[in-house]
Amino acid sequence: MPLVRHIYNASKQISVAISPDQNKQALKEAVIIRHPRIGEYAFGFITSSVSLQSYSGQEDLYCVYVPTNHLYIGDIFMVNSKDVIRPNLSVREGIEIVVSGGMSMPQILSTLDPHPDLHAIHTDRGGASRS
Repeated sequence: MPLVRHIYNASKQISVAISPDQNKQALKEAVIIRHPRIGEYAFGFITSSVSLQSYSGQEDLYCVYVPTNHLYIGDIFMVNSKDVIRPNLSVREGIEIVVSGGMSMPQILSTLDPHPDLHAIHTDRGGASRS
């Protein structure tokens, strides 16, 4: 029964993450970040925001959860809010992309807001390239 409990707990957490109740939603927004190298991108979800205060000033950061294997295992990256790319995708669509291993990725991802060096990401299901 430990396997059943594990699957139940994981599905319960996913249900909470995609809950229509915005006040309790763990995954706030589907986003794309540059990672790990220039020209490569990672798909993730904003979970919270934080202001990093240092001697040189304040920097607004997003905590971006990037799933690595299944939806409930992943890494947290703190990314400058200016460096987050917002695709025109809902959290539910983002979860479908992650769960399908990228197979449900649309052919073209458009962004919600202007990004200085990115207009759309064209995908061929074998990789991504900028336009």
